[in-house]
Amino acid sequence: MADNKSGRDKQADDAERRQRERSIAEELERGDEPEPPVEAGALTDLEPELESLEFPATGTEVVDAVGDREVKSVDGIYAIEELIPDTDEEAFDSPAAVRVRVQRPAVAAAMKRVVGASQMLPNTDFRGSQREAYEKTFQELKAIDADDNDEGIQALSDWIVEQVRAKEKLPGSRAVRRQAAKFCRANGYHVGNDEWLGI
Repeated sequence: MADNKSGRDKQADDAERRQRERSIAEELERGDEPEPPVEAGALTDLEPELESLEFPATGTEVVDAVGDREVKSVDGIYAIEELIPDTDEEAFDSPAAVRVRVQRPAVAAAMKRVVGASQMLPNTDFRGSQREAYEKTFQELKAIDADDNDEGIQALSDWIVEQVRAKEKLPGSRAVRRQAAKFCRANGYHVGNDEWLGI
């Protein structure tokens, strides 16, 4: 590779992509998932079809390629199109990023709903840290509310969608955490002020 700006930029981009893929692989291998992973066989079957896509791929491209495929979780069977937003605004860097998303179906379905609501808002970019904060809040709710049919996840996604409709904007990450903490406390889950949900 030539030692010029373009070559150095490509090397830096490649190194960053490899680091993201390593991080995703590590997340997949962690044993402390808030939701049990989708069966490994289902993810393996998805692999060849995902490899046929050119990454980065949009949510629309992923849904077009594998949307009708189903994955089995301990909580039920989900079609990929129920978990991945069918939009060009959602992007995946690699097949591993898609696998990470479908590995937590309850969280993925809630995030799909929120992404859909955000698309009704003009000039709203629901990416980056705000999106990550929403997703982390859903994951933590799943960990706290693991035995209650994802009532917390459903309640929080309902609240976010209602806020979008009523106020025509996405609630801030702090407001989302506050609402999640309110749900937890109202349902007998202890959430201290110094914890991730605490306000």
